[in-house]
Amino acid sequence: MTAAELGQGIGRGEIDPVALTESHLAAIGAHEHGAATYARVTADRARAEAAAAASRAKARQRLSPLDGVPISWKDLFDSAGVATEAGSALLEGRIPKRDARVLANATAAGLVCLGKTHMSELAFSGLGLNPVTATPPCVNGDGAVPGGSSSGAATSVAYGLAAAGIGSDTGGSVRIPAAWNDLVGLKTTHGRVSCDGAVPLVASFDTVGPLTRTVEDAALLLAALEGGRPADLRGADLRGRRFALLETVAMEDLREAPQAAFLGAVERLRAAGARVERIAVPEVAEAMDLSGILYAPEAYGTWKDTIEAAPEKMFAPIRERFRSGAEARASDLIAARHVQARCKAAYHAATAGFDAVLTPTAANLPPDLERLMTEADYYVTENLLTLRNTRIGNLMGGCAVTLPTGVPSCGLQMLAPPMAEERLLRLAAAAERALA
Repeated sequence: MTAAELGQGIGRGEIDPVALTESHLAAIGAHEHGAATYARVTADRARAEAAAAASRAKARQRLSPLDGVPISWKDLFDSAGVATEAGSALLEGRIPKRDARVLANATAAGLVCLGKTHMSELAFSGLGLNPVTATPPCVNGDGAVPGGSSSGAATSVAYGLAAAGIGSDTGGSVRIPAAWNDLVGLKTTHGRVSCDGAVPLVASFDTVGPLTRTVEDAALLLAALEGGRPADLRGADLRGRRFALLETVAMEDLREAPQAAFLGAVERLRAAGARVERIAVPEVAEAMDLSGILYAPEAYGTWKDTIEAAPEKMFAPIRERFRSGAEARASDLIAARHVQARCKAAYHAATAGFDAVLTPTAANLPPDLERLMTEADYYVTENLLTLRNTRIGNLMGGCAVTLPTGVPSCGLQMLAPPMAEERLLRLAAAAERALA
């Protein structure tokens, strides 16, 4: 059942939040991938929150449509009294004193915290590979990585070990694992959802977002994360909607399956009444060339003291990715941000007449774990290709959602302007029906 359906069942008195939570805790403990999905299970907290939700349901005083629904949290969101280590041995034993703002908001809406999910080390990889702590599996392939950095968040939902998962997205870390595990993943506008109490990677780009089974669930989770009202998805329709298919960068060097899945999905949108026009925006390519200078120096500046105090504790490719920002000059970073701002303005001007921009979520399928561990060139090329299309959304500064296309591990990405989540979710709900 979806998170929304579970919430509705609780509201009707047909589902007991305590029994629901116990079933999830039992499933986590018994599942062959439970330990590879959850870094820590917060059973005591979950049971207490479920009992409180049950009491509210009986008194008809529920706090939100998801009151009593159990979800998972990526292990970079602080949880009071429980270790939050961001998938890194560098932060082993780090125990915060208070919940992250989004966890506090979700708790205030009655959601049940099942625990903290495994992730890429310090969130600096789109692959989901983490030999330091654990690498969750991909639901679509034995031996394939799940996508990252919100890897366990996706696995927890895909394997039925949580009704939804909360992750973070700096360059694609919600959308990639969502796409590769056939889920909905929402990247929110930078600054819309609080990152207070979330372990940072690149604060200039870090965002918080849900990984869910449906667009409706994503809308309800967004409201819970920010303490607001969910988008009204009723009557959402694609007829007369105008979409831009972005050819620049996003359609280059696509692997066969993602390309076919995307083009097939576009045709289904057209069949549902949407207009789709191909466009080129050269400034997107210009901005993408700045990714290294915009990401790595800030990431290394944030973590250099911690990394260099014990570099041997890190997976070497992640450590070297951080260190690639060590020699950057402040003047180069500032100049790059000026260019990025100009490119963003040009992109939004070019796409202003469209309801949303369409791309494949990822240009590739989930790579093989063993090859990533043994072939350095394969690791580099797959990691960069994995995050290429999603990073467009981060660099252009808007919101984005990935939807399953029906082809395993192939997602359709929809990009919208900043703070347009409600409009984007309505479009995504209509597209979801067309793609079903």
